[in-house]
Amino acid sequence: MASVGLIGGLGPESTIDYYRRILAGWEKVQPGSSPSVIIDSLDVQRGLRLVANDRKALVEYLFESVQRLTNAGVDFIAMAANTPHVVFDQLAARSAVPMLSIVEVCADEAERRGLRRLALLGTRFTMEGQLYPGTFSKRGMTVVVPGAQEQAWVHEKYIGELLKGDFRDDTRTRFVALITGLRDEDDVEALILGGTELPLLLKSDTIADLPVLDTTELHVAAIVNRLQSLERAS
Repeated sequence: MASVGLIGGLGPESTIDYYRRILAGWEKVQPGSSPSVIIDSLDVQRGLRLVANDRKALVEYLFESVQRLTNAGVDFIAMAANTPHVVFDQLAARSAVPMLSIVEVCADEAERRGLRRLALLGTRFTMEGQLYPGTFSKRGMTVVVPGAQEQAWVHEKYIGELLKGDFRDDTRTRFVALITGLRDEDDVEALILGGTELPLLLKSDTIADLPVLDTTELHVAAIVNRLQSLERAS
């Protein structure tokens, strides 16, 4: 049976969401059965410290998880979070099994929809970095992020509330206002929820009249599709 390894715990709430969605997605294509999913849960606080202060050590911390999952016999690996994808290329280059990128999956969908200008929300590390802009620019798309003050607020709410499973109505309301501003001021066509906790707060397919690219949903669909392909091939 084909097996996927998930690097989880970054954070716990989104890892639970991934697992539930994978099971639900599998049920739609192969009712009455369940896929093989192996989760290696890491320490989100340690991960955040490393992504902020020591990217080389972050690579080693994540690669230990890659090795554990590889030794467990998985066919491919996915990280159930956006932020650690800042070192995805380094991990994928060293991994003995394929890794499935959440960013590439999102870019595939944006390209399929013919989108050209998209807003991005996520942790500070995701919004500040070239992870999404670099990947999307190669396909002729532009990624827009909030200003510095708004980025600081988003990051504060992400780390202080969302990662802890604390989803508040007032936080949701302010996120919608921020997204409305991006729509009106930056002429974006769609919104990327570039943090896997964000869909747990913002659950609509459309926010401020913008179509939403839920990176968790897209990543999970790609995971299920790959598992199905491996099953058929075997």
